Amino acid sequence: MAKSSSHRGLTHLDGVLYLQRQRMPSRVRSVPRLLAVTGFALLAAACNDTSGLPAAGFPNVVDTVSLYALSRTPIQSPSAYRLTGTRTVVRTDQTSQFDFAFDFDAATGRPVLKPTGALGLGNSSALQRTTAAFDSIKTAPTGGWVFDSALVADSGAVLLVRSRPTTCYTQITVSLYAKLEVLAVDTSSAPGGRRIDFRILVDENCAYRSLEPGLPKR
Repeated sequence: MAKSSSHRGLTHLDGVLYLQRQRMPSRVRSVPRLLAVTGFALLAAACNDTSGLPAAGFPNVVDTVSLYALSRTPIQSPSAYRLTGTRTVVRTDQTSQFDFAFDFDAATGRPVLKPTGALGLGNSSALQRTTAAFDSIKTAPTGGWVFDSALVADSGAVLLVRSRPTTCYTQITVSLYAKLEVLAVDTSSAPGGRRIDFRILVDENCAYRSLEPGLPKR
């Protein structure tokens, strides 16, 4: 059963607010000066070519995902998505380690995706709307990211995603990138409703920006 504002249990939004009050462990790791310099060199290379980048080990694939609204859905229904580590949907009452969450705007009723900054969790992840077709997007952009505001995600919308900074096995700290296309939005209050369905491609390779299927080269 969906939880209303009068329910004594946690709602998705209660979960987010609860996590904000906790002292979450920092994901930032101290690294030797030499590795930090190496990280900057790799990031610069990522913007141009693959010179100096570690070999890509994860092929880019397109997944289909469903998320349920933060408000007025069962607490066990996942409302957020994480790019880093294992690509997965997550429950916001269990962790704040995610890159965006789904809800319906309280004023307009339109479906929106929210980066961490729009949820009061710090300006770590970011989103960007684009008019380009999903399949035509080859590389993640270097600018234009929105860190602190929700973006409308109607059916057919295409958005780009930048993850929270993550420390890779090479000990450089970077963001991962993704593109997604909204396939459908269910606004009904029936079981399984208040849901967004989308397809998403995530480049899990550190310092790479390729958003094409297959093993990335840049």
